[in-house]
Amino acid sequence: MKRMVLFMTLSLLLIFLAACGESGTNSNESDKDKDSNASAASDMGEIEFYTSQPDVDAEKLVDAFNQEYPDVKVNIFRSGTEEVISKINAENQAGEVQADVLLVADAVTFEGLKKENMLMNYMSPEAESIPNDFVDPDGMYTGTKIMATGLIVNTDKVSAAPTSWQALTSEDASDQIVMPSPLYSGAAAYNLSVLTRNQAFGWDFYEAVQKNSPMITEGNGAVMENVSSGQKSYGMVVDYLAARAANDDSPVQLVYPEEGVPVITEPVGIMADTDQEEVAKAFVDFILSEKGQKMQAKIGYTPIREGVEPPKGLKSLDEIKVLQAPIEELYESRASDKEKFDELFSK
Repeated sequence: MKRMVLFMTLSLLLIFLAACGESGTNSNESDKDKDSNASAASDMGEIEFYTSQPDVDAEKLVDAFNQEYPDVKVNIFRSGTEEVISKINAENQAGEVQADVLLVADAVTFEGLKKENMLMNYMSPEAESIPNDFVDPDGMYTGTKIMATGLIVNTDKVSAAPTSWQALTSEDASDQIVMPSPLYSGAAAYNLSVLTRNQAFGWDFYEAVQKNSPMITEGNGAVMENVSSGQKSYGMVVDYLAARAANDDSPVQLVYPEEGVPVITEPVGIMADTDQEEVAKAFVDFILSEKGQKMQAKIGYTPIREGVEPPKGLKSLDEIKVLQAPIEELYESRASDKEKFDELFSK
């Protein structure tokens, strides 16, 4: 009988303590639990990811994200920046933008979408470790990497690597230059606007390059193919592609010209009309996180996050002399700059 009474007493005591514990959890929930609850909605879902990254790199990014969120499906649409934006604009005119997350070449492109109220305000907590210059103050987009455009030369055809952009205007470079078109490549469009607004270059530089009869390709990948194969001796290209080729023993050398280089950051942003907000936020957070940035470095990009080292063959932001121009001016002049380029190089 005593044993029965003791058992019943202990059972009632355990029920009472459990109830108190539940009450305490509700009133004194830890920050960690709150964070866990806040991200619970992003454990499952499906998003449309529009990007100008190379297909393989976009797939590696999604694969790494899926290691953290295996129940999220990320559908990739990939093309050049200008074509990606054309697709988004067409969808917008049709009344429904399909993209949830956008990652393309440069901040100028995002400024255009921002002015049209097509981006969602989201200041990722991971942005605290990103230099302020590369984070939109209104929280509409954040840079994801450092991508400089420099010179690439074929070492079998060029005995001494140049140190200046003026190598593209030299007699030796006649009919030996390949460069991406700003009508297709966002990076090329950004470079065009920055260089033509720099006193050391201006449109005189492009006019001198044009006299050397350059090959104009759609994107940076085609620049690499032509220089690596020896069809052309000189190219204007984003640095990560040149470094990858050199690391793979291709006969090429990357040069950061002494005058400085334009730098894009391939920002990421969330579209205003997304119906997958929590999943989209989780994806952006991962890209900017230390783990996401280390993954970017592993596949060959210079990370934008402070404290993450660049891969072999690339310079960190602190080592680069950056050429810049006011972003508002770059945005307002982009269309006319591309039109003038087209006229100049169609001669």
